[in-house]
Amino acid sequence: MDMTESWQQDPWLGVNPLAPEFRDDPYPLLARLRRHDPVNETPIGIFRLTRYRDVVRMLKEVPSGVRMADGSIFGALPDASGGPGQFILRLDPPAHTRIRKLMSHAFRPRAVERLRSHVEQIVDDLLDRAAERGEMDVIADLALPVPSTVICEMMRVPLADRDRFTGWTAAATHLLAGILQPQETIDRGLAAVTDLAAYFTDLIAERRRDLGDDVLSDLIRAEEAGDRLSETELLSQSIGLLIAGFETTIGLIGNGVRCLLDHPDQFARLQQDPTLIDSAVEECLRFDGPIVLTVRVTREDTAFGDRVIPADRAVMCLLAAANRHPELFPDPDRFDSGRSGEDNLGFGGGAHFCLGAHLARMETRLAIGGLARRFRSIERTGDTIEWGPSLFRVLARLPVRVRA
Repeated sequence: MDMTESWQQDPWLGVNPLAPEFRDDPYPLLARLRRHDPVNETPIGIFRLTRYRDVVRMLKEVPSGVRMADGSIFGALPDASGGPGQFILRLDPPAHTRIRKLMSHAFRPRAVERLRSHVEQIVDDLLDRAAERGEMDVIADLALPVPSTVICEMMRVPLADRDRFTGWTAAATHLLAGILQPQETIDRGLAAVTDLAAYFTDLIAERRRDLGDDVLSDLIRAEEAGDRLSETELLSQSIGLLIAGFETTIGLIGNGVRCLLDHPDQFARLQQDPTLIDSAVEECLRFDGPIVLTVRVTREDTAFGDRVIPADRAVMCLLAAANRHPELFPDPDRFDSGRSGEDNLGFGGGAHFCLGAHLARMETRLAIGGLARRFRSIERTGDTIEWGPSLFRVLARLPVRVRA
């Protein structure tokens, strides 16, 4: 039996999101799936979309949501107090619309732009330390401290607690795909959410006595047309913002630096022409973003080509497959720092488009642009890829030698 017959007989068609080979390099597997069976049903009853236009339709055009018709979340696990099931990303209108409106002002482009000079200083300080040593771990010394410092400061959460948050948030992400996880992973995730809930319960009580100019204070006093967040909603959004505020941006910065170092001609191109930083970051997001997929639920029978997905069915929108669809991105497996890639779906789309996209882009542009500007050469000191404990594509380490 040849390899083609083998994977075709696999119920997952060779593309299981939790398989080690998928995390290491999902793109050849996704490309094969897109060619062979672009709209397919998995063994757990969830459909998958791989073509760019199908994913865009699902996210932006056809009637859909994030919850089943009965209000449940597909494959949901028992939820801890203030757990991920109440976060904005897992809510449909009208609750989603109301809460997003209350939260959005802190993440609008103008508000994010006011943070630019401070983020530049954070990046410069981190790169100063790396220059003194002549080496750095891109994750521990740049990709993690930039977004985690910013979100902690935005929420006035003690930076000294960052190490605890790093472990908690990584473990909690696995509950987003709980139906596929082994019990020990689920247990770690639930324990992490419990710890986060206890931490924020105390912090919120403390903040009520000392409201300030920060996002957590804004959430506490948030009011739109006389409507305040409930205690559960407040706790859920606080936890969710912390997780979303830095976990995926670590992946975007780290994966982006890895892409550029693996394509030294493109890194040199960025060094010679710093104006390419915006397109370079979009290409990093398209080529190897931290979020592989997002899930939506059909509200009615919906045709994708010759396949009809019934109403009230969960659908994996495989962003990583769509972002390498040659129909929209010619020569999609070529990393091109000058590519016009603004149509990539790395931040999702539709009503649930990433609330922090402007912030993540700004942080990543400054971090990667700072590296390109500050150092003449950056060389990886090992070829082994080690992934972090997060559900997302986030590297654990990326050691390099640097020379100014």
